Amino acid sequence: MFQKFQKNRKGFTLIELMIVVVIIGILAALAIPRFMKASAKSKTSEAQLVLKQIYTMERTYKQQFDVYSADLNAIGVEVPPNAKYTYSILAADATTFTAQADWAAPGIDDDATPDTWTIDQDGTILHTSNDLTG
Repeated sequence: MFQKFQKNRKGFTLIELMIVVVIIGILAALAIPRFMKASAKSKTSEAQLVLKQIYTMERTYKQQFDVYSADLNAIGVEVPPNAKYTYSILAADATTFTAQADWAAPGIDDDATPDTWTIDQDGTILHTSNDLTG
């Protein structure tokens, strides 16, 4: 009679379902922070790429006109239409320039801290305000 009961058994027990839910919860707890970190890193790569473009275009402009430009349009920088950062040239003269990429609040991780990058005439990229570390 016990074997007959076992043959007709269908579905999962509550314990089996709870174990699956716990396993899924553990996997999500491990995966979500890693995904958020990778997502934030990919967002900051936009700033680095555009700043490198600004650096290259400023160097070309300097070779032509013997001065750096304070105008992104004059040097021919094309900022992507869906750019997450705003780009500007803070200072430019005959010997130096400083360009900035700024992600205003809410920041990359939705807090009030801005994320700011700068590049200078030497090609030095600095993360002047890091939103991910506060």
